Amino acid sequence: MSRADVRKTYKLYIGGAFPRSESGHSYVVNDAKGKFLANAALASRKDARDAVVAARSAFPGWAARTAYNRGQVVYRIAEVMEDRRPQFVDALQSSEGLTSRQASGVLDAAVDRLVWYAGWADKLTQVVGNANPVAGPFFNLSTPEPTGVVAVLAPQSSSLLGLVSVVAPVIVSGNTCVVVSSYERPLPAVTFSEVLATSDVPGGVVNVLTGSAETVGPWLASHMDVNAIDLCGLAGSDELAAELEVAAAENLKRVRRAPAAEPDWTEEPELSSMTDYLETKTVWHPIGV
Repeated sequence: MSRADVRKTYKLYIGGAFPRSESGHSYVVNDAKGKFLANAALASRKDARDAVVAARSAFPGWAARTAYNRGQVVYRIAEVMEDRRPQFVDALQSSEGLTSRQASGVLDAAVDRLVWYAGWADKLTQVVGNANPVAGPFFNLSTPEPTGVVAVLAPQSSSLLGLVSVVAPVIVSGNTCVVVSSYERPLPAVTFSEVLATSDVPGGVVNVLTGSAETVGPWLASHMDVNAIDLCGLAGSDELAAELEVAAAENLKRVRRAPAAEPDWTEEPELSSMTDYLETKTVWHPIGV
């Protein structure tokens, strides 16, 4: 006897839980050939606000962890992704139209990218911090610190490697984030959120919204409790990106500007991917006798 298809409706990932969209709305996700794949929650303004609240609540505890521990947690994400290889490969094949071999290669690159960032966790301060030369009986030390809550509009084409490449530098440096996934290719992001929920990442450190960056992005850009925003997901959308930059200026958010075209995510990242979300604290300390 033939079985009826079990049509999935994927949820959001906010505060370590998987709620439905507050609006009750979802949208159809098709595979690379245009066939029905699943339904995904359509995030609303309220969902974005809830995600910011969760990220803000998680920030003090996450930022207070040692850099070494944050590196361990990010490495653990890579381990769990390896364990769920078949699910990621299937999601990449259906979402991006890749062959099994190509999808496996993309997964390898995403795992390696997480390991790369995990390795930098406890080394970044030594590289970008410094002892400043001063004339006087005191030390002058500059140290990088996380900026706070970061909104990330994830890449639209590279639904996994691009996603990992913009999320990892945010969290490894001690920030928390609200991520808006690729609209047409949300399944790898949903699978990634399932990994986060079953790894050592505290709830609220990463929050994943499925839906339209054009709809949710303006609310995140203007949100007064968001400290930085990455506009990567608006590559090529110059007019909207400019509007969001203006909105972000209201509370002096740090802004990673939208590129003219989506970057080649296979290239090795630069340190600016992490330092863009850091503030520099300078401390003066007297020298004892």
